[in-house]
Amino acid sequence: MRVYHSLIFTALLALSPAAYAQTPPALITITGEGEVSAAPDMATLSLGVTSTAKTAKEVMDANAAQMTTVLANLSAAGIAPRDLQTSALSLQANWTNSSLSSSSAIDGYTASNQLSVRVHDLAALGTLIDGAIIDGANTFNNVQFAVTDPAPLLDEARQRAVADARHRAEIYATAAGITLGPVLTITEGGTPTPGPQFARAMMDSTPIAAGEVTLSAAVTITWAIAN
Repeated sequence: MRVYHSLIFTALLALSPAAYAQTPPALITITGEGEVSAAPDMATLSLGVTSTAKTAKEVMDANAAQMTTVLANLSAAGIAPRDLQTSALSLQANWTNSSLSSSSAIDGYTASNQLSVRVHDLAALGTLIDGAIIDGANTFNNVQFAVTDPAPLLDEARQRAVADARHRAEIYATAAGITLGPVLTITEGGTPTPGPQFARAMMDSTPIAAGEVTLSAAVTITWAIAN
């Protein structure tokens, strides 16, 4: 009988390894967010020239001449070559439907040349836009404001995100009657991106709302619970 009981005891030990007796460590995981706002020092304009004519050659020639004038005057206004970039160039036929039949025919062509322009002198932005339109830019799609060097602002936003995560963790720890232990993991959440905050700012001619740009960061931190 002793042998029989010994075998049962050995089997129970085999079914109860030491890992089952260990309690998983207690953790707390919190996500913090940080934002930093600053006045922009750069703007990117999206403008261009759209032309129509009866033949493809005519419309491309007319469009090229008009865009050449726009580019020359932008350069004369102080825009550096590195701040001028063609963003889209297209040529398409214009089709017309006959009222007497179901057939279609080409009735001229449309050419479009879109330009991305970086402007560092925001005080002259309104005048620059007006000048480009007078020179022949007949499409204006967008203006985006930014800071030339966002790295220091992003670093500050990251620091604020870490401080926010710790602040939240301490609130939860106090409410739960626990104590934060050492940091176990830190994970940055997503790609920090700038976003606009609008404030009115009148420029020379065309009114432009430069406002502020806001850069944000998020971080997820895991702490061990000390007690």
